[in-house]
Amino acid sequence: MVTKAIRRQKIKYRVRKRIVGTSARPRLSVFRSNTEIYVQLIDDDSAKTLASASSKDKDIAAQKVTKSEKGKLVGAAIARKAVELGLKDVIFDRGGYLYHGRVKAVAEGAREGGLLF
Repeated sequence: MVTKAIRRQKIKYRVRKRIVGTSARPRLSVFRSNTEIYVQLIDDDSAKTLASASSKDKDIAAQKVTKSEKGKLVGAAIARKAVELGLKDVIFDRGGYLYHGRVKAVAEGAREGGLLF
């Protein structure tokens, strides 16, 4: 029996075969739990996380908005951190999730914040 988690893991591995982040163009990785959403800018060459943001950050968690709106705020937060690091281009890694709802909101927030992908 293939569960949702196993299906997502297979998709994630299939996508990660092709997507690799570098220091010039890091990977914007998204993880979505039932209640929170987390994003990281990852340089796969040196295996380092350059920046991260989540819906648990104090300024985002304090706002009483829907989960999709929090996703948009998280996307904007990671875009601000990326611009501070001098990064504009990233590779979006949806982490095996459908490009819909909160994942799409993160992408839209990051694009509005100035990231290109």
